Amino acid sequence: MKTFPLTTCAVFAGALAVGACAPRDAPEAEAGGDAMAEQAPMTFFITSAGPGDGANLGGLKGADAHCETLASAVGAGGMGWMAYLSTIDEVGGASVNARDRIGMGPWHNQAGALIANDVDELHSEAANLTKESILTEVGDIVNGRGDDPNMHDILTGSNMDGTAYTAEDYDNCGNWMSNAEDGSAAVGHHDRIGGGQNPTSWNSAHASRGCSQENLQGTGGNGFFYCFAAGT
Repeated sequence: MKTFPLTTCAVFAGALAVGACAPRDAPEAEAGGDAMAEQAPMTFFITSAGPGDGANLGGLKGADAHCETLASAVGAGGMGWMAYLSTIDEVGGASVNARDRIGMGPWHNQAGALIANDVDELHSEAANLTKESILTEVGDIVNGRGDDPNMHDILTGSNMDGTAYTAEDYDNCGNWMSNAEDGSAAVGHHDRIGGGQNPTSWNSAHASRGCSQENLQGTGGNGFFYCFAAGT
């Protein structure tokens, strides 16, 4: 029986063998053209867990440390993590504004999606802030209104422009040092729905009823807050 070299392509009676001898080492065609750009690093997240003591976060220092701990656990530590929290002074004036603590931007979530390019955009309708884009440091979506349990009240102590919230008898939960049954802290709705003066605001929907963990959970929260990489 006659044999043919592997490199020979022949047409036999009624049967096409075209392409049967394609080189085995031919490079595969690139799918999708150029390689995808490297994913932007995470520079923004919502905490997957609070310290567990209501609005007592250990002050700004303790809240910042909590952000750093969570970020470090997923390999994103050392980026100047700051909690998006405001404080007030003893007479109710602004002491620290959350917008002034978080760096210049831009900020990306755990999936690499752009949240905002800068502070002004972050506090505008152009910001990409939804229940689906506001991810935890491990990439999870946090429960919102309609989920069980609802955890959409996010601690901020801020107005919608990122400045410190102030009101008569408002104590900002002792500037994040109180877990008392009384007191109050401004919260936002990460899912952009609900009740309050500004129900669709991510950072200033209404004030909490009390500062304890039970108070926060009872009105749709769990002591979570936002963290931003401000840079080293």
